[in-house]
Amino acid sequence: MAAKPDHYDGSDIQVLEGLEPVRKRPGMYIGSTGPRGLHHLVYEVVDNAVDEALAGYCSHIEVTIHPDNSITVSDDGRGIPVDEHPKEKIPTVEVVLTVLHAGGKFGGEGYKVSGGLHGVGVSVVNALSTRVQVNVRRDGKEYQIAFEQGKTCEKLHEVGTSDHTGTTVTFWPDPEIFTETTIYDYSVLAARFREMAFLNKGLKITLTDERANPSLIVSDASPEPHSDVFQYEGGIIDFVTYLNEGRETLNKPIYFEAESADGTVEVAMQWSTSFSANSVMAFANNINTHEGGTHLDGFKQAVTRTINEYARSKGILKEKDNNLSGDDTREGLAAVISVKLHDPQFEGQTKTKLGNSEIRPLVQNAVTQGLAEYLEENPAPAKRIIGKATQALKAREAARKAREMTRRKGVLDSFALPGKLADCSSKKPEESEIFIVEGDSAGGSAKQARDRKTQAILPLRGKILNVERAGLHRALSSDTISSLITAIGTNIGEDFDADQARYHRIIIMTDADVDGAHIRILLLTFFYRYMPELINRGYVYIACPPIFGVKKKNTRSTKIERYIYDENSLGRELEEMGGSEKFDVQRYKGLGEMDPEQLWETTMEPATRTLLQVSIDDAAEAERTVSELMGDQVEPRKEFIQKHARDVRFLDI
Repeated sequence: MAAKPDHYDGSDIQVLEGLEPVRKRPGMYIGSTGPRGLHHLVYEVVDNAVDEALAGYCSHIEVTIHPDNSITVSDDGRGIPVDEHPKEKIPTVEVVLTVLHAGGKFGGEGYKVSGGLHGVGVSVVNALSTRVQVNVRRDGKEYQIAFEQGKTCEKLHEVGTSDHTGTTVTFWPDPEIFTETTIYDYSVLAARFREMAFLNKGLKITLTDERANPSLIVSDASPEPHSDVFQYEGGIIDFVTYLNEGRETLNKPIYFEAESADGTVEVAMQWSTSFSANSVMAFANNINTHEGGTHLDGFKQAVTRTINEYARSKGILKEKDNNLSGDDTREGLAAVISVKLHDPQFEGQTKTKLGNSEIRPLVQNAVTQGLAEYLEENPAPAKRIIGKATQALKAREAARKAREMTRRKGVLDSFALPGKLADCSSKKPEESEIFIVEGDSAGGSAKQARDRKTQAILPLRGKILNVERAGLHRALSSDTISSLITAIGTNIGEDFDADQARYHRIIIMTDADVDGAHIRILLLTFFYRYMPELINRGYVYIACPPIFGVKKKNTRSTKIERYIYDENSLGRELEEMGGSEKFDVQRYKGLGEMDPEQLWETTMEPATRTLLQVSIDDAAEAERTVSELMGDQVEPRKEFIQKHARDVRFLDI
């Protein structure tokens, strides 16, 4: 037992003042100090500008990534107030940057509706940056103030005159906080700002990257900045059109809106011939509510009830017919629900589930009335929409019968598991993992190499069905897919239960060639369409086997001196080892070419392997990409190949 301290009084209690708590525990304020938290700094500053747009004062936001990975966000809003704050007795802009939870969103009349998930404001950006410089344009003048690690280093002072209003914030993320990286990913920021522009009709967001892109530099001249402009006069109607790119649609986008004392709701929806039911996206105050909530519940209930009532009133559903389920009515539906409310209440694991009960009836009534009117006034597309749903009903009935095969004796009953599955002995999902491998040859090596206690092996025969082009009933008629579903244990469709997953690491282990990449994409499409919650929980991984094995020439030893995982680094690594003339290089065309010991050492041993965890950071972009590249429309794939053909560095033919 530890000895009791001799001295313990008030002096032992640490009080963190100002922004010190943010620097001490940054994860509490921005979620993490990895790439996600780094990008969140930009969102916090941009959210302030979007709030100005929601209030009707801002029309253009410019975001610039500078060569040193500092960020500038400039808007044409009213400009942060610079007058003396009545309580703090310092300029209001200084209060906003140095006091937690100070801003126009906490009571008062500054903003009726505001975005931002954490609500911590730009003061957190200030705390986690080495330097922040703020320029404010208002009342015909321009003012400037600067901070270092959250503390004022340059008092507010006038720097000139201005005919415009607005705020410009430039900040340098602190490498002492963001130890993993301070480099911004342009594509991540672009996806977020595209979404913001869709959700705020007419708002213009310009993203510019001033950093050098090696692939674009052809001389010593400074490269031209890369820039994208996001502005959509159609708002969420354009969003739905974007989601359905590459699909054959059944109707023109439907749009309706409603308002009450509790807030406003906008809804846009359009059906296609797709089998997907994952294209319904819900937002609250510009926040993507990945976990759903009351607004999404109200939408789903209204769509299901309205379509069933219409189908029965027109005699499409007979008295003896079952009602269409929610999944039936939403198959092929792309929809965006955007609510703006005064005091959003978020809950759930990641605080992205809306809990406001008052918003459910607002959404439900708006969708019921709007959709019912549309169906009555547009009989031709209404007939196609109902036809799509009734086809989904028939497919669901067929799928239910096929699904019975996957649960005859219970998912944990070894007699019900696929014959090719070499299961692990552990029954604890949190320590168990399954390797999905292509072919019996690789499967044989993996079965010999594995740790039998925690590692299961499921070999696949050939390429699995592309579920993006096939319905659920066709997918379940495939022995390969049925084996996969049974082995994982969660079931799919309306019976899906992520808590029943038999493994918390599902590892796709395919050959490092074009065929292997194709099988990997088909498997990822399957997980994205039918088990997306496993991806959201972080259960799905991709194994990284080596491409080459290097061993010394002119020796009897067969020992591999070094494994090389990247085609482009082969020459450099051989030079590091003493030159290519001293070594033989073996290319592994398949996992089956490695003996069990090599496969274990490079790809399966937890202490030495590399796994890539699959995630869906941007659901809209993922949805569109899967539909575009895996769907039944040829033209989008042709355009993609033509656009990116010059980027190909290695082609295996």
